[in-house]
Amino acid sequence: MTMYNIPAPPTPWSQQLAEPTIDATVYIHPLTNVIGDVRIGEQVHIAPGVSIRADEGMPFYIGTNVNIQDGAVIHGLEQGRVIGDDGQLYSVWISDNASITHMALIHGPAYVGNGCFIGFRSTVFNARIGDGCIVMSHALIENVEIPAGKYIASGSIITNPQQADHLPNVQEVDSEFARHVVSINQKLRQGYLCAEDEVCIATLRNEPNGPPTVQPGSSNGHRPSSRFDAQAIAWIRDVLSQKFYIGVEQADTRRFRANSWSDCGVIKVTQEEEAIAAVAQLLQRYPHQYVRLFSINPGTRQRGSGLVIQQPLEK
Repeated sequence: MTMYNIPAPPTPWSQQLAEPTIDATVYIHPLTNVIGDVRIGEQVHIAPGVSIRADEGMPFYIGTNVNIQDGAVIHGLEQGRVIGDDGQLYSVWISDNASITHMALIHGPAYVGNGCFIGFRSTVFNARIGDGCIVMSHALIENVEIPAGKYIASGSIITNPQQADHLPNVQEVDSEFARHVVSINQKLRQGYLCAEDEVCIATLRNEPNGPPTVQPGSSNGHRPSSRFDAQAIAWIRDVLSQKFYIGVEQADTRRFRANSWSDCGVIKVTQEEEAIAAVAQLLQRYPHQYVRLFSINPGTRQRGSGLVIQQPLEK
C-alpha cells in the first residue's frame, strides 16, 4: 500500500472500506495522503503535504487538470451533499481545471466549478462556487452559492446571498492568471512523473536532439558558464506555449553589477527548436558577457519573467 492510497476506516456511518480511484496520469507527492472514496480524474497534480480525507463525508470527485497545492485540506461532514455535474451526490466536487492553492480548505458539502481559483488559506465550506470564479487569499465562503464568473477579493467574508449577488465580475487578466496556474502545474506534473521514470530520465540524458552544446570562443583562456540546461529549455517551452516573444539582453561584469543591461533584440518564433537555435547563436555572439532572457507579451508589450542563461567565469 502506498502512503497516499489508503482505504477509509470502518465507522458507524460506513463499513465499505472504500479506496481512492486514481487515474494513471495523476501525480501525487509521497508526502500526501488520499483516504477513502476519492475519485481523481486525468492529469491531476497534487503537491506535498495535502490531506484529502474522505473518511467522514464521501465521496469526493476531483476533475481533469486540477492542481492541489502544498498544505491544502479537503474534508467533508458526515451529513450534507452537493450535486455533481454527473447528477450524483458528493461530499466534495471539484470540477476540471480548478486550482486549490497553498493551505486552502475545501470542506464539504462543497462544490468548486470549472476553472475556479481558490487562493492561499481561503476556506470554502457548505458552499457552491460557480464556474470561472476567482477567490483570492484568506477569504471565507460559507453557507452560500456564488454565481459563475465572480471575483472574491482577499480577506472577503461571503456568507449570504446578498453579498454574493454584489460581487464584481472576473476580469480577463484574472482568468488568464488562473489558466497560467493550471498550465504551470501541468508542466510540474509531467516533470515529476518523468523524474520517477527511469526510461524518461535516460531519454533526457541521451536525447540526440537535446540541449545544444554552446562553445563560444575562449580568447581569454576561459569559457563562460551557460545555463542551457533542462531549466532553460523548460523556460523557453513555457514562454512559447503562451505565444510570447523572447527578449534578450547582455551586460559585462560592471554593468551587470549596476543592473544596466543592453538590448540584444527579440526572438519572434513559434517553434522550440528555432528559439533554442536563436538563443545559442546569441550566446556565441556574446561569449564573455552575462546574457539573460525575458518573456514579452506581444499584445500588451508587457515584460514578464526572466532567466540569466550565461555568466562569464572569473579569470
